[in-house]
Amino acid sequence: MERLGANPANSCPLTPLGFLERAATVFGDCPSVVYNDTVFTWSQTLRRCLRLASALVSLGISRGDIVSVLLPNVPAMYEMHFGVPMSGAVLNNINTRLDARTVAVLLKHAGSKLVFVDPALLQLLRDALRLLPPGHHAPRVILVEDTHEKEEFPPADASMLTYERLLETKGDPEFVWIRPRSEWDPMILNYTSGTTSAPKGVVHCHRGLFLVTVDSLIDWAVPPQPTYLWTLPMFHANGWTFPWGMAVVGGTSVCLRRVDAGDVYAAIARHGVTHLCGAPVVLNMLTNASDAALPAGKKVRILTAGAPPPAAVLQRAEAIGFEVSHGYGLTETAGLVVSCAWKGAWNRLPATDRARLKARQGVRTAAMAAIDVVDGETGRSVPRDGSTMGEIVLRGGCVMLGYLHDDEATRAAVRDNGWFYTGDVGVMHPDGYLEIRDRSKDVIISGGENISSVEVESVLYGHPAVNEAAVVARPDEFWGETPCAFVSLKQDAAGTVTPADVIAWSRDRMPRYMVPKTVVFRAELPKTSTGKIQKYVLRNLAKEMGSTRKGASSSSKM
Repeated sequence: MERLGANPANSCPLTPLGFLERAATVFGDCPSVVYNDTVFTWSQTLRRCLRLASALVSLGISRGDIVSVLLPNVPAMYEMHFGVPMSGAVLNNINTRLDARTVAVLLKHAGSKLVFVDPALLQLLRDALRLLPPGHHAPRVILVEDTHEKEEFPPADASMLTYERLLETKGDPEFVWIRPRSEWDPMILNYTSGTTSAPKGVVHCHRGLFLVTVDSLIDWAVPPQPTYLWTLPMFHANGWTFPWGMAVVGGTSVCLRRVDAGDVYAAIARHGVTHLCGAPVVLNMLTNASDAALPAGKKVRILTAGAPPPAAVLQRAEAIGFEVSHGYGLTETAGLVVSCAWKGAWNRLPATDRARLKARQGVRTAAMAAIDVVDGETGRSVPRDGSTMGEIVLRGGCVMLGYLHDDEATRAAVRDNGWFYTGDVGVMHPDGYLEIRDRSKDVIISGGENISSVEVESVLYGHPAVNEAAVVARPDEFWGETPCAFVSLKQDAAGTVTPADVIAWSRDRMPRYMVPKTVVFRAELPKTSTGKIQKYVLRNLAKEMGSTRKGASSSSKM
């Protein structure tokens, strides 16, 4: 027995890229990707992804190079998840909601060699490229035309290399794709947030993505050949791994360029959608729509994560006919690794109790090794009493390799004791189910986007009239949470600036989702005896102000 172990036959590197070849064999003539009236089969998707990989190699892209993508949920975005890493390159999806300054920071930090961009985002990219420092080699740009948006975006100039021309002129559908030398080779680079000073680039390997993809299918009990609607942006942690997961089960991916409640319900009815994912803000949008209704007798399964979903929203969603599952994960785990696994006995409880239980984050998924809530000082597990708070820690094969170019941050998150420290604060209930109670570092989750209050504050401090600024979360009926800024003004600025002026000023200097929706002027911010701002006092004040409404910004003096 001592001589038995790893050998060439059992040591093939794990990678989710091989799922596509299997899908083309098993489901070759079945629809893979649908976009408006365009329908691709799995055989066609494989050939298109091989063309993409081949074309990238012909352009000089080599193993380990970063290829960035600025695309909405269109077929090309789906193909990027296979085609780019099949060339040996590392795929970097960029949040399409960021501003040019942030995009420039990410492109520079990643060292991107090439960028695929949608016509609607081309000007954003051009502005970002102009902000790159002198001497920095700008990435090559390839436009991904959208033939369904002809009126809004005119065709590209004939001299410009577009995505379809690239596949047609340089792509080989018989290309032998470049397999990883090791399953630990980097495959994906995702950024945790749109920061402008110290972006954290999360690097994931083939092995971790393989594990979390299969794990997610098992945990959600995804059946063969589902019809999956892309309401979750694929740039969000690679669509929680479901681009690769749909290949495993031969599913049909229905792409939506924009997420609108009417379009979602129309797509469900037209395509027979069975599954979709989204942050709680998507659930809220669907349940508050004036025509919120599913076809008679139709059940649609929704997987939600990104923020703790309000129990009231869960209750409304299930009343319409949605079957909601709830999970928890981070960019650093490549997908959902904690799941509110449902117990049959809970079905006998009243709807309000069911929603309250489903709002908890839950237990580790099958492929996750361990989760815990630990005391920050001792490192020991907190009591399972549902009230003692501690930091959530995780251990498992899908935890990131680390942060790109940031050894210090990597060591702080991935400790020598074998745990990944999430920075999230939670409690463990007596039944072993985890629940998030707060966020360390005052992270605000708005519509699934993580917003660092420190980043927003750093911008606000640049306003000539601002003396002090502290940003906390305020409840929002649509987004779940939005930034609320408490500001004290400089002595000579009183009466010269209004809260609305601060909001307008902020819109010019940060991504829209980071802009404070509420600005409150105070003569002085509450502080401890050592001069630290007491954010918990401000959080309570923000909660007492009640929820903001969709489309509304507010301001006041206190």
